[in-house]
Amino acid sequence: MTASQKINVDDLKYQNGFGNHFESQAIPDALPKLGNNPQKPPHGLYTECISGTAFTAPRHLNQRSWVYRLRPSVQHQPFSDYEGNKKMLSSFHPFSPDIEPTPQQLRWDPLSFKGAEDVDFVDGIVTLGGAGDTQLKDGLAIHFYNFSKNMGNKAFYNSDGDYLIVPVKGELLITTEFGKMAVSPLHIAVVQRGLKFTVDRVDPNPQECAQGFICELYKGHFHLPELGPIGSNGLANAKDFESPVAAFEDKKEEYTVVNKFVGKLFQYKQDHSPYDVVSYSGNYVPYRYDLRKFNTIGTISYDHPDPSIFTVLTAPTGDQPGTAVCDFVIFPPRWLVAENTFRPPWFHRNVMSEFMGNIQGVYDAKAEGFMPGGASLHNMNTAHGPDAETFTKATNAELKPHKVGDGSMAFMFESAYQIVTTKWAIKESGKIQQDYWKAWQGLDKVSTL
Repeated sequence: MTASQKINVDDLKYQNGFGNHFESQAIPDALPKLGNNPQKPPHGLYTECISGTAFTAPRHLNQRSWVYRLRPSVQHQPFSDYEGNKKMLSSFHPFSPDIEPTPQQLRWDPLSFKGAEDVDFVDGIVTLGGAGDTQLKDGLAIHFYNFSKNMGNKAFYNSDGDYLIVPVKGELLITTEFGKMAVSPLHIAVVQRGLKFTVDRVDPNPQECAQGFICELYKGHFHLPELGPIGSNGLANAKDFESPVAAFEDKKEEYTVVNKFVGKLFQYKQDHSPYDVVSYSGNYVPYRYDLRKFNTIGTISYDHPDPSIFTVLTAPTGDQPGTAVCDFVIFPPRWLVAENTFRPPWFHRNVMSEFMGNIQGVYDAKAEGFMPGGASLHNMNTAHGPDAETFTKATNAELKPHKVGDGSMAFMFESAYQIVTTKWAIKESGKIQQDYWKAWQGLDKVSTL
């Protein structure tokens, strides 16, 4: 029986809040009464500190957690090359043989690949593109996952960055050192750099693989965006983010722990479960969020506001205010009431690169061709906007209040960096829409001058 079959995900408990200092214990009196690392921890547990930032990072940015476990994490065999068949892309240098840079507007049919029914989450990840370098801890990567098998006695942790996981098909059970999270489509999960986790299917179905997208953040961590003139409420509310409660395994079985390090996968063996944390205290903790709880902001007078009003999470570059390595943006169902306004997104050439994915339903700016499980990329300074059909309808529509996107949800990874696509994404996936450029060819020249 798999881990996901042993547990009713409806019984899982969470702690609410974003960036909180949490305390959780799976058994009574498993946390120290004073300090973090007493000479003799409760129940004889081993103390371990997991740092998410430099020791001297400003207090409001500092992230770390103390965990108290049955065995120290260092108790394992030597690292070796990963025995699976997956090679991660470690660098997006323009001269790499693994990438295929292009400024062309790109759109993919719903993504998939052969053999997904025989692989687990780790082996079911393919890289679509990215920017930057893991060694310098700056940049991001965008992946697609497609798998059917549970991981079993296999765990994974990423030394290169944080994973923001966006499911499209299949509910996931994510087991972490801090407890378990159920993550279904219309939810997201973030598992930070260095934290061990296992991804299983809640309801394994070999006829339909679990699928979704991952933003791998090399630099820093995701934050809630500043609200500025919006005020103290709106967008994603801190209280709606959920982190797991402590739940440990005391299993004396062989586990394989896979590590992504500088884009390459390594592994080591150990004779016990890595999920043996009995209690923890800190603010470096994985979390999930229900996208349906987003408090959408919009105009009630005229003009179409910037898509930044739909930002759920942001990861600033740190060198220019308001500029992000990645903004995670969603396009939820919402009311449009603007007067004398072209209501869909306008034509634009953005200084940011925009990777979009469709989770469900119909995206209002592109009624055709952008399907659930599909994606698009409009790179830095490449012109894009509504297709000809959408433009014609919106230009002639009666401007009465109406709700768009009912039953739909699309998302965007928006980055200040140029996204370099991989050869798999461009030449090997078989999902590129070769005629996507024709979406704008039906726009007629202005004839009134």
